[in-house]
Amino acid sequence: MALGEFDGPEAAEALAGLLVDPERIVAQAAADSMAELKDPACADVILPLVRHAHAFVRIGALRALKELRRKDTLKPALEALHDHDAAVRVQAIGVIGFLKLEESIPALTALIGDPDAHVRRAAVSALAFSQMKSAAETITRALKDEDWMVREMAAETLGLNANGALAADQLISCVVDAFWQVRLKAIRSLGRMKIDRAVRPIGSCVSHEQANLRKEAAAALGEIASVDGEPFLAMIANDPDPDVRKNARWALQQIAARKAKAGS
Repeated sequence: MALGEFDGPEAAEALAGLLVDPERIVAQAAADSMAELKDPACADVILPLVRHAHAFVRIGALRALKELRRKDTLKPALEALHDHDAAVRVQAIGVIGFLKLEESIPALTALIGDPDAHVRRAAVSALAFSQMKSAAETITRALKDEDWMVREMAAETLGLNANGALAADQLISCVVDAFWQVRLKAIRSLGRMKIDRAVRPIGSCVSHEQANLRKEAAAALGEIASVDGEPFLAMIANDPDPDVRKNARWALQQIAARKAKAGS
């Protein structure tokens, strides 16, 4: 743990030796400290551990490489995507996601069909760096994933992609997802993209029992600023939750401003 206060290859070498300590409490402390390293030169010491026999060591090594952002870590990370251990694959995705290289998109796309939900979710999250249409199409497929956390991540990530609006209809379908967390992220993305035809579906969520969802719906209606959102916002202008009330009143002001601008 004390070594975590240092940086550079010397500290990395010491921690690499402790990462394989037979006592798990020592090895875990080494893994945590390695994750704090920032000097790219540390990668030279850590890279050999990516092919270690024990999954715990491979996980720790990949976790440490993520912050170092060295381009030569891409190849071993891509190879680790085929590891039999799902936790190793997740950490490999982390390395790839931090590098933000378009050449890694095909490999991340392939992981949308991974048998492990944590891997699929990590792959969707990693695709957030790309503004390519192909990335948006892959994320859109994940909106139908059987795991709600993958769908939630997909709904959020689409709002960050320049081509996300191409999946507006699919996002609107997510507004009625069985899990309110998925609905919330879909609503947030639809509001960010200012999708007019989403106003009524979003408005239907203002009566939901979850205050966070009502708050997000109000904010999205304000972002879109369509007059069709006024009746829904009026319903929650005096909501028992102060954050919902605040967003609803702000949204009504946005709509009023848009109407005034249109009439000028």
